[in-house]
Amino acid sequence: MTPRRLYLMRVATIRYGAQEVPVPCYLVEMSDGTNVLIDSGYPDNPVPGPGMEITIGRDVHAYLADLDIAPEDIDIVICTHLDVDHAGQHAAFTNAEFIVQRQHLDAVRSGGERFAPVMALLDNPAIRFCQIDGDTEVLPGLKLIESSGHVPGHQSVLVRLPETGPVLLAIDAMPFDMTPFTPEDRPIHVFDMDEATTRASTRKLLELAQCEKVSLIVYGHDIDQWRQLRIAPSSYE
Repeated sequence: MTPRRLYLMRVATIRYGAQEVPVPCYLVEMSDGTNVLIDSGYPDNPVPGPGMEITIGRDVHAYLADLDIAPEDIDIVICTHLDVDHAGQHAAFTNAEFIVQRQHLDAVRSGGERFAPVMALLDNPAIRFCQIDGDTEVLPGLKLIESSGHVPGHQSVLVRLPETGPVLLAIDAMPFDMTPFTPEDRPIHVFDMDEATTRASTRKLLELAQCEKVSLIVYGHDIDQWRQLRIAPSSYE
């Protein structure tokens, strides 16, 4: 069993004035038919923050329907983190196991305004959390990389594809392509909770990309890159 296809889904757009930011999630189809969803986008009718406009285009369910995949066909949901733009549709996938870093789930449970929109997930009996600690290969060719800083226990995803080769989904550890950049000079954004850890995770991911000879880094919210990527129903194989 290995990854066979990777689908990229742009499920919403955030606008801050003239700035446009894509909101993605991802699907990995394994060679044995296992379906792994990575994040799920905003909930229905999201509440925008100050100065923000949210447009829901085609949500995760529409993309999955194009691939003849129903919510109950999702076997695993990888929770990169539980910010509302990444976890808003999690409750729809009642047959799935949800894989999350233990450190992150502890941070969410501690409360705070940031995670208030997703607190109901913690009390939902249909949500089965599997907690992991640190870098973990959850399936052959599919590895979760602990990359805290944006939030405690954030995780990025390394997908080893048969033709494309290794693809790194940086998620919010590296939301924008800042090439050439170093961990020391990258911007720290308003939603990054810890600067030092964000820089350390950036260094870790860049070193991983070099070591693994990653063919593609997908940045979490880079509109210029997302305009050039293959979007589902097209795939990387």
